Amino acid sequence: MSHSTYNKLWADAQVELNSLLTQEFPAQPPRPEKDRVVFFQRLATLYVRYVQIFRQLEEAYDQVVHPQKRKVIREVLDGVMGRVLELKNEMVEKEFSEYHYMDDVIQDLKLTPEDIEIPIPRYFLSERSKVLQERRNMLSNILNLIEVVERPKPVGVRALNLEEAIKIIQVSERARQGRLRAKFMREIQRDEERQRRAKDRDLGAAAIDTAVVRIQKVWKGYVQRKRTKREREEEMIFLGMAMEPRHTQPCPAITAALANEARRRGKQEEHEEDYQKSIVAITDKLREVEGPDMRETMKDQIRQWFIECHDATGTFPDYPEEEDGGSTLIFAEKTPQQLMEELAAKDEEDANKSTKGKEEKKDKGKKDKGKGGDEEEESGLKMLPSAFLGELEVGHKTFGEVWQNRTESKNFSQRHEAELIKEEKRKEIEVEIRLQVDELMRQELANWKLAVDKDKGGKAKGGAKKKKGSKSGKKKKKDKDLTADRNIESLYQELVEQGLLKQSDNVKLQDYLGDYSYLGTTLRQTDIEPMPSLSDVRQVIALYAVLPLGSQVVHEKAPLVKAILLAGPAGVGKKMLVHAICQETGANLFDLSPLNLAGKYPGKSGLAMMLHMVFKVARLLQPSVVWIGDTEKMFYKKVPKEEKELDPKRLKKDLPKILKSIKGEDRVLVVGTTHDPFNADLKSLCKVYSKIILIPRPDYASRYVMWRQLIKKNGGQVTAALDLSSLAKISDGYTQGHMVQVVQSILTERRVQQLAKRPLGAAEFVAPLAKIDPVFQDEEEALKNWYAKTPLGKKRAKAASGKEGEEEAPTKGGKDAKKKGKK
Repeated sequence: MSHSTYNKLWADAQVELNSLLTQEFPAQPPRPEKDRVVFFQRLATLYVRYVQIFRQLEEAYDQVVHPQKRKVIREVLDGVMGRVLELKNEMVEKEFSEYHYMDDVIQDLKLTPEDIEIPIPRYFLSERSKVLQERRNMLSNILNLIEVVERPKPVGVRALNLEEAIKIIQVSERARQGRLRAKFMREIQRDEERQRRAKDRDLGAAAIDTAVVRIQKVWKGYVQRKRTKREREEEMIFLGMAMEPRHTQPCPAITAALANEARRRGKQEEHEEDYQKSIVAITDKLREVEGPDMRETMKDQIRQWFIECHDATGTFPDYPEEEDGGSTLIFAEKTPQQLMEELAAKDEEDANKSTKGKEEKKDKGKKDKGKGGDEEEESGLKMLPSAFLGELEVGHKTFGEVWQNRTESKNFSQRHEAELIKEEKRKEIEVEIRLQVDELMRQELANWKLAVDKDKGGKAKGGAKKKKGSKSGKKKKKDKDLTADRNIESLYQELVEQGLLKQSDNVKLQDYLGDYSYLGTTLRQTDIEPMPSLSDVRQVIALYAVLPLGSQVVHEKAPLVKAILLAGPAGVGKKMLVHAICQETGANLFDLSPLNLAGKYPGKSGLAMMLHMVFKVARLLQPSVVWIGDTEKMFYKKVPKEEKELDPKRLKKDLPKILKSIKGEDRVLVVGTTHDPFNADLKSLCKVYSKIILIPRPDYASRYVMWRQLIKKNGGQVTAALDLSSLAKISDGYTQGHMVQVVQSILTERRVQQLAKRPLGAAEFVAPLAKIDPVFQDEEEALKNWYAKTPLGKKRAKAASGKEGEEEAPTKGGKDAKKKGKK
């Protein structure tokens, strides 16, 4: 597509964003909403519309080649991502569920389920491709050195003993005799067939007519069956229930479009490089050409201010400090008298701050008591404050002022514009020169004051005020660096050698197949809590893990998620999701599973050193994912006898402390996986993992999609002879791992070669499935009941039973109401 296409895509996204910002910043503050359902509908509508803008901006940022436009788009894109996460967090708090069903919103906006799929921004990997490649090379080199990668063993010649040699000769001889015997039998059969044909030649015309009729009958039947099959396929294509054969082949137009996208990404790098060089050149030129004039103009203005102040007050003023803005206060449109009064008033405010603070604290209690009645009147649900709406407003304003009506007829190649660079850099140079001028003019003002004092015969006074000292306070104790004498490369190598830092599998989040849950809203309307679909799981992982880890801005300002627990039956793809998070964000994968830690870094000091090394490397080489497989072992209520030697509870005390030290600037995520959470102490588990995501076995729609994709991926062909609907139905209860295992056992190399003559049938998959134990209903119900005991599950149950309002009522009156309730 052309430059104008992506410019229009960006403009459309900004128009929609303007509409949403108008809704988010109404002229009058909206009244609190008392109906939870109506409030959730409002949130869901905002969420879906922001996701649409997110998808448009992501595509525009990936393909726009103008470097200055990409800078503006990137700021808005990060803001929209953060706002989507904020709305998701708010929906979870209002609906008490990690999964939401918005069929009615999608229908009202005339969208499809694919339109609300969270996209993974491609710049997560493209802008760090060189760093990631270097890290991969370093990891592979270390693995090769320690021979972790399995290498094929050299084939050697082994001497045979007498018995083995005799057996080989016997087998060969028997095979030779069998081939000769088969050859003789074939010749005998040919002789008999020849003799039979000789006898049939003497038959009459009646026999010939019978043979002709029989041949015609067989041929007409074959032709009719073929015609009927073709007509049935054409009818299915016409009804939209089957794909045309030409669509299964790679379309030339799609291939050309993909090549064009790759070419545009190459132009992006070229234009960005030119842009950075131009910034340096233009800045140097501006500093050289316009810098001296700026400096002299500022000096003249400041000297004029000195004279005006002296004429007005009889004395020279004090020069404003850098903390107060320096000479920027001088150039404000104020008279010298007003400026002097403002500086004096500011000093008085600083002096009275402490006394005012104490008075406010005293009055706070009285005000709170008086506000009790107002809060009851205005009770209801309100939107939480946002950390990203300000950035979105600034980005939209920049688009409107600079780019919306800009004429670019002469900039066909979409390279950078020098005038915009000059406007931006003039301000920076002005600030830089202002600081230099302030130092010179402070000294000049001191000299003026000294000269005036000498003329008056008075004592010399200091020109400038002493800088305010920093407030004395206790310094926070910094954590001791146990590896201060080691560089990051040596720590990285040691973690790889110990098996704590691993290479993630090459899987993407889109490889986690699954379809949309089409019955979610219907079931909730009938007070039945549906099990989420695999598409819902994929969405939640993208929101909680991929987007925050991929963007530093989003991670710092969005609701912070430090640890996620993936719970579900064995084989539902928990480990695959961990690897997908690492691949989508370019994150390091640290394995702190209890079984992996067995025998490594023994003792308290060893454990402290290991955790220090892991999280130090994780922070310095962020983003990073710390995976804890079978995490329920870490929170055992009672450790089994056979596992006592492994000491699975080693991390139980230290891990929560480390999680507290993770801040917004640290893109480190702890991901735990468990298929047997019942043995864990739920209270301790929930303290570590703030988000618990329940992953179910696949539903019918997901199984249908998965069978089709898995068969194609393993070299099979899906034809009319393969009844996928029946196969998806009979495989109810089986997980993705079971399905992969069955497909790989069926589609061997020999079976793939036979597909042309013998197409696949659903019956072939039944026997291997029957040998595997599925996930029974009891196990799924047990997981549901366990999840209902988690904090979010309890809130959901209370909201469903209507007890939530009863508990909230006493808290509205303030602290006194709580105390009365306790009494």
